[in-house]
Amino acid sequence: MNRERHTYFSLAAIIVAAVLFGMVVAGGLDLTPPADADRPTGQSQIEPAVETALVPDFATLADRVVPSVVSVTIKDVQDPSERGRGMPRDPFHDFFRFGPDRNNDEPSVRRSAGSGFFISADGEIVTNYHVIEDADDIVVELVDGTRFDAEVIGRDEATDLALIKVQDPDRDFSYLPFGNSDTLRVGEWVMAVGNPLDMDHTVTVGVVSAKGRVLGLSREGTSFENYIQTDAAINLGNSGGPLVNIRGEVVAINTAINARGQNLGFAVPVNTLHQIVPQLREHGKVVRGFLGITVNNLDQDSAEAFGLDSRDGALVVEVTPGRAADKGGVEHGDIVVEIDGTPIADTRELIDTISAMPPGTDVTLTIIRDGKRKKVDVELEERDLLDADREQSFEPSGDSDAAERLGISVSELSAQLRGMYGIEDDIDGVVITRVKPVSPAADEGLARGDIIVEANGEAITTPDILQDVVASVPSDGYLRLYIYRPQLGRSFFAILKLAD
Repeated sequence: MNRERHTYFSLAAIIVAAVLFGMVVAGGLDLTPPADADRPTGQSQIEPAVETALVPDFATLADRVVPSVVSVTIKDVQDPSERGRGMPRDPFHDFFRFGPDRNNDEPSVRRSAGSGFFISADGEIVTNYHVIEDADDIVVELVDGTRFDAEVIGRDEATDLALIKVQDPDRDFSYLPFGNSDTLRVGEWVMAVGNPLDMDHTVTVGVVSAKGRVLGLSREGTSFENYIQTDAAINLGNSGGPLVNIRGEVVAINTAINARGQNLGFAVPVNTLHQIVPQLREHGKVVRGFLGITVNNLDQDSAEAFGLDSRDGALVVEVTPGRAADKGGVEHGDIVVEIDGTPIADTRELIDTISAMPPGTDVTLTIIRDGKRKKVDVELEERDLLDADREQSFEPSGDSDAAERLGISVSELSAQLRGMYGIEDDIDGVVITRVKPVSPAADEGLARGDIIVEANGEAITTPDILQDVVASVPSDGYLRLYIYRPQLGRSFFAILKLAD
């Protein structure tokens, strides 16, 4: 029995050894392909589209940034008649206020809280204009609890930025360097530091969600809105605090939130701040060049309708009578493609380029008019708040063959219709009296009461003239309508693609 058992175990040992030896030999000769449960046989392995990376060291980043951030508290003494002055202009503004007792007829003190950050060792602080706009007294508090009185050095309502400075500083302050918001990429890590809900020096992190957002928060600032959107949590009181990249550089200034969503925060690009800081220091305000035009970006339809090979440039929608562009000979329907020989890609570039130049500067605009390039010389004027509704994008809100193709009915401008729709005597055209819900006109936002002033560059004074122009447009061709909307006192282009 023992001999049989010994023989059995010997045979088993020989078999196991043979199997192991065979596996080693096969592996060495690459005869056994490696198994891959995630890869079908015969298909090459797909490399990952994005390389994995380590999460940034946010704790070290916070240690570096937080000492340069301050909470900003203002005190505003109000008479009863002034209550409500300076309250947030709309629900997007990120601003934390403690309101007075509205039933009290005595003068009251209103306190507000926001954020800011040092940009120099001698105590210069950047914050939002809407944080300090009504301030009688400003106090800033550092992370160690030290408080200083501060004064306003300069402010700019158009960009919602302000520069304040510590009074009588007894030390040098840690300050933050500027990054480059133009090279900032969607998806990059960012950190927001500020004073949300009066909880000082709160740190939140997220990514850049989008760039170039226009929110329409105010008439004064719409032309300059170019917000960076982030999902780093921003709440009431974060206004004026920094949004920094993983190198600790300021890339934007937290300014607004959308209270209807979650983690929808918006910040002014730091390159905007970089441009205006010298003027805030020297003049206390920003002086900008001004053309006196309203412009739109070109989309595919409008580019084709104007016979353009490219969507680069800014379409002139309106020219303010008597202002710089009008004096220089710019007309609505012109496409500005260059300023002093430098190409202009869109309305943002046009507005930023012109606004960065001082009033009195002579500029040469290269325009496309009727398919031909032309140069016009313009002397810039000074922009003021009364010009806030100009030099910005404007988009429309939403029985003949012509009427059928467009989806509208029109009438000549009789005295009765002028009175009905509030149309001034100096406006010529035909009035839209009906828009079909499903039609090219409805798709472009045309509405009852709009005035068709031109069609494909031809003045329209009667429905018959409009009919002739529409009849000349081939199937799937474009019709450029120049529209005046009396309710807004504004003009714009509507580009309609017409079928048979």
